[in-house]
Amino acid sequence: MRLVCPVGYVAKKDARIRELVQRIHRVQAEHAQAFRWLEEGHRQYLRRPPYDFPRYRTTVYEVTQAFATASREVLAVEAELARPRAQPLLASHVRSSQQLEQTRLAAVVLLQLMAPELTGQEDTLQLHQLKIKVIKTMEAISEVLQDLRFDADSAAECRQLPREPLREMGNGSGGAQL
Repeated sequence: MRLVCPVGYVAKKDARIRELVQRIHRVQAEHAQAFRWLEEGHRQYLRRPPYDFPRYRTTVYEVTQAFATASREVLAVEAELARPRAQPLLASHVRSSQQLEQTRLAAVVLLQLMAPELTGQEDTLQLHQLKIKVIKTMEAISEVLQDLRFDADSAAECRQLPREPLREMGNGSGGAQL
């Protein structure tokens, strides 16, 4: 016997899940924009010796604020998905993406701090390892988001099964036969 949810409940819940997943994808786009902004700020900082540290510090502050705002939104979505009878699997994908974004940010910041232009030396092996870590983390984020999309679609399909009407014995029409 399969579980069939009430029709009105399904449509509302599916729309909400779809909306939450769209919010996560919008936040991911904001993360990507913030990383571009951080990288561009770092490039400009390195391009203009003597370095304009106050300007770079302002850029880092603004990017940090953007990440904090995005993080609060992700945590709100995760909390909604994790509440009882919600979607714990989707919540775990959201949590994983957030943790991976934190790992990526830490690696990018470390890469910026190790820039040969700033340190006067180049630790090629460590720089290469950090760059690989950033790339692998970005790939992992992409996989988690793909899993999120797939599992959200699967959850919606499961809830969209039609209710089967009760049939009376006989021809199923419920009327008398002539």
